[in-house]
Amino acid sequence: MQPKQKSYFLIVDLEATCSDDGSIPRQEMEIIEIGAVMLNRKTWEIDSEFQQFIQPVRHPRLTKFCTELTSISQQDVDQAPQFSEAMSRFQDWIYPLFNNHIFCSWGNYDKNQFMQDCQFHNVPYPFSSQHINIKQEFSEYLGVSKKFGMAQALNHLGMELIGTHHRGIDDARNIAIIYKYMKTQKLNKLKNF
Repeated sequence: MQPKQKSYFLIVDLEATCSDDGSIPRQEMEIIEIGAVMLNRKTWEIDSEFQQFIQPVRHPRLTKFCTELTSISQQDVDQAPQFSEAMSRFQDWIYPLFNNHIFCSWGNYDKNQFMQDCQFHNVPYPFSSQHINIKQEFSEYLGVSKKFGMAQALNHLGMELIGTHHRGIDDARNIAIIYKYMKTQKLNKLKNF
């Protein structure tokens, strides 16, 4: 007997503290934005969205590189809640309306960053062990070994990037567009087979 299909794809994109000079090592990066959308598996439409800035504590001052890359300002994060409160808000959005979901992201970075931040802040990891790496699925869909960045994938499909690249909520919306395209094309091929 097959397990019951999940009703939603929870597509998440995170932005985190970063530097181009090594002043913030990978293991000290912290989430500064959660962008998420709930993609309905039946309609292939986004049913709900979530966006939250987070105040970093390890490196509270954003680097110039980080601000230029993400367009997230120091004021955005200074006025934001810290990680545990932000995660509480995130889970209040997910549950109970969307508890039948699969956590998805472009690559494994977002999953690993959540795990790292949850451990550092002593907050339980909020997802099941199931995770879909859409970046990997996209390469499999094309039948290539090359790994595409999200913007490259849109370009490859002849689609325009909507919003601001490296903003969590905009990237989550764009990833949802790619995933919808892949899944509906696959379904159409199966119907016409």
